[in-house]
Amino acid sequence: MPSSFTRRSVLGLLAAAPLPRIAGATTLTTLRIGIMAGEDEDVWRAVAAHAAQCGLALKIVPFSDYNAPDEALAEHELDANAFQHRPFLSAQIAAHGYNIVAVGDTYFSPIGLYSSRWKSVRDLPAGATIGVPNDPSNEGRALHLLEALGLITLNPSAGLLPTALDIADNPRNLSVKELDAGIVGRTLPDLDAAIVNTDWAFKSGIQVDRQRIGQETLAGNPYVNFIAVNAQDAHAPWVASLTNAFHQPDVRKAILDIYHGAIVPAWG
Repeated sequence: MPSSFTRRSVLGLLAAAPLPRIAGATTLTTLRIGIMAGEDEDVWRAVAAHAAQCGLALKIVPFSDYNAPDEALAEHELDANAFQHRPFLSAQIAAHGYNIVAVGDTYFSPIGLYSSRWKSVRDLPAGATIGVPNDPSNEGRALHLLEALGLITLNPSAGLLPTALDIADNPRNLSVKELDAGIVGRTLPDLDAAIVNTDWAFKSGIQVDRQRIGQETLAGNPYVNFIAVNAQDAHAPWVASLTNAFHQPDVRKAILDIYHGAIVPAWG
């Protein structure tokens, strides 16, 4: 299925097919899993092989719009999705009232601070322009990374979702430029530095290892990705089997190989 398909075109192709439910040990239960198009499709091929051994046939549905997989899941056009972290889901629930829950961690995709002009955070000059994603959860995450790197101080009352207005101290007088998450990486040559999600960094042609001058750490990080389902399905028999199919050694290896170590497994 081409990765450029929109949610409407993808789901239109699938809508006519009835969704089998668990019917016995010899019957495969088909599950529709929403993910983001790209390298994750290769990871989920390994997951699907294990799932088949547990009686699950996975139909992977790739999306290009980050808002679409939760909408599709809430409308029961998917059985599960796997693309987001908890702050993102919290923002989606607050905005749309979704009754979606996390059922198993997948991987950690640390955001990084990248630059094509400067070799280190120390080198960033006064007045430097820093690009950040403009959606609430990723902008908040980006600003917290700038704080962790010692570049700014945020108002503690802003929690996980600060904006540029919550910058309490900015000793280098950095200019924060808010851009769409899919664009910020492509504008790196025009900026002093930019905070880019790892998947968009790859898609933007950023040399992740060479151009990264700062990065999040995993310990205690709320931005771990997970498999999500509708709350009413959280205890369905297939949920544990699906999660177990992901938590396999060769899936771990696939994540590390496909993403060249820039994305890391988040279980076990």
